[in-house]
Amino acid sequence: MSDSSTQGIKTVLHPVADLAKAKVVYAALLGVEPVADGPYYVGFEAAGQHIGLVPAGGPQAMTSPVAYWHVLDIEAKLAEVTAAGATVKDPVRDVGGGRLVATVTDPDGNVLGLLQDQ
Repeated sequence: MSDSSTQGIKTVLHPVADLAKAKVVYAALLGVEPVADGPYYVGFEAAGQHIGLVPAGGPQAMTSPVAYWHVLDIEAKLAEVTAAGATVKDPVRDVGGGRLVATVTDPDGNVLGLLQDQ
């Protein structure tokens, strides 16, 4: 294995059916107002974590929450986990501001997110 350890789970995205209703619930749960609040995404920063709400699962068609492991080198980590048996679900893409994300599935079909901030 390479020295490509993760920085932990710092981002979790939740697919929601009704963004307005979910936003109220998560604001109450987290005790903060959203830092990003748009029709396609609502994001909260709380206790060093980013919690995002994605209407209808977004373009990734998420059906359950996805935890994103923060990494220093997303390409290296993607190569490492696929060599270990994971399957690429969504390849590396820039979601804005230099933030790169990708998802893989483990052998049981669980979705794991990778995230690199530049």
